[in-house]
Amino acid sequence: MTVEPDADQLRPELAAILAAGRRTRLRRGFFVLLGLAVVAYVLYLADVLNLPRYRDAYRTITTLIGDALPPDFSRWRSWGKPLEETLAMSAAGTAIACVLALPLSIVAARNIGTPWLSRIVRVLLNTARSIPDVIWGIAWVAAVGFGPLPGALALTCHSTGVLGEFYAQILEHVEPAPGDALRSQGVSWLGVFRFATLSQVLPRFVDVSLYRWEHNVRSAIVLGVIGAGGIGLQIVTAFNLFYYREASALIMVLLALVMVINFTAARIRARFLSPT
Repeated sequence: MTVEPDADQLRPELAAILAAGRRTRLRRGFFVLLGLAVVAYVLYLADVLNLPRYRDAYRTITTLIGDALPPDFSRWRSWGKPLEETLAMSAAGTAIACVLALPLSIVAARNIGTPWLSRIVRVLLNTARSIPDVIWGIAWVAAVGFGPLPGALALTCHSTGVLGEFYAQILEHVEPAPGDALRSQGVSWLGVFRFATLSQVLPRFVDVSLYRWEHNVRSAIVLGVIGAGGIGLQIVTAFNLFYYREASALIMVLLALVMVINFTAARIRARFLSPT
């Protein structure tokens, strides 16, 4: 025969459950309010809430758009080389970064590398990606001069830090069972990495590398402002000379280039990530 608990016995337990629920809701509400306060303070610091500054923005933007239309493609024959430089900077910077990031990520991965050496490499990767690519570009322009070379080197430095961290995180989440099975049969470390680890991580490596290339195309355009050449320099020059119609044409060419690269990268990504 089951004995029903007394109501007096249940009352303290229910009160404790209700009190814990109230504390949870209060704590959650506090953190929500704290988050909203931080966001409001950040907006204030960024001067986003300074409404008088928006007074003439609409008129200025509409005037600029009117001056930029219709786009002027009359000098399109001279844009081929800048486009090639932009593509070359982004592709070279990404390719070299992939080559450098792979061995560094193997050392940095906590499940593969030596702990003390892993920490050192992670600090180096964090430093490389913490410095913006524009700062890297300024340093390389001072070191090797103007042109696409400093742009490619700047993208290499920044992308090595980013890809090295991504690769290391991917390596840390591999399934260990296949590698353990190979090691139990006397397969070397290199063989385990080749046949058990790389087969798991290669699609993800390709995915993040292609994403980084797409990002580097846009960064290569910005690097043109500091003297790295490419289509970015053409756009800045057109704006500085008040050739707004030519600048809008260059922006349209740039958008077409980015769309083609995104489409190409998506096709490659789908091929590697396809379950079949």
